[in-house]
Amino acid sequence: MSGSEGQAIDIKGGATARRLVGSVTLVGAGPGDPELLTRKGYAALQSAEVVFFDDLVSPEIVEILPAQARCVYVGKPHHKAVITQADIIAQLIAAAQTGARVVRLKGGDPMVFGRSAEEIDALRAAGIPFEIVPGVTAASASAAAMKISLTHREYASRVTLVTATRREGALTDVRGLAGAGRTVVVYMGLCKAQDLQDALVADGIDGAWPVAIVEHATRPDQRIIVTTVSDLPEAVIRESVQSPALFIVGEVVRTYIPANLETTAAADVPIASVQK
Repeated sequence: MSGSEGQAIDIKGGATARRLVGSVTLVGAGPGDPELLTRKGYAALQSAEVVFFDDLVSPEIVEILPAQARCVYVGKPHHKAVITQADIIAQLIAAAQTGARVVRLKGGDPMVFGRSAEEIDALRAAGIPFEIVPGVTAASASAAAMKISLTHREYASRVTLVTATRREGALTDVRGLAGAGRTVVVYMGLCKAQDLQDALVADGIDGAWPVAIVEHATRPDQRIIVTTVSDLPEAVIRESVQSPALFIVGEVVRTYIPANLETTAAADVPIASVQK
């Protein structure tokens, strides 16, 4: 816990009354499979009195949220501003100030593109004790789903995790990130697939460079779509890819073998396949 359990002090008529302040635990739900939720994360959920969860938490995880907790959905489906980050933070603080044990449940790992910094800063400023429980992030979960290594010694000595969109909405600068010896994992890139393709080609990346699209990694409806830089925007549309999904860009994708071809050498597998 960040600090010991705090106390808020109310002074009325010269008498000092103390009331316990609750706490907030930021928990990484992992990529979706409940079996990949950590034991510590599961324990935090079981003791929670209030749980705030968002759109990236899988239905399978939502199903095991504790019955005794007040569970509050704070998602932003399809990038619609149903609720703002400021509203979420205000609700977290308000719940903790009632003395409740609060869990903020986030898909993947809360410290990887999970807006945790804003919540941490606000909790510190409000004097709310908090803890962080990491989770399995989508990059490693997607690589595991594909049975590939993001750092295959023959193909990549560097891995970059990048979100497709900067805070102001523009495409993240990807210059110098992709290419020989490098793997790039692009989070939240579905709406930026065309811009990403344009940026990679402008940076000198061959259109035939391999890309994997991993949709709903580790979930029952997981899909793995292997394509190329030049075909990326069309593949997203053609396959009706749904969030959450990410892109893996790099030669490590060549080592992927679809489940129905696992007895075939990787070199013989064409770059253009869908694994459902």
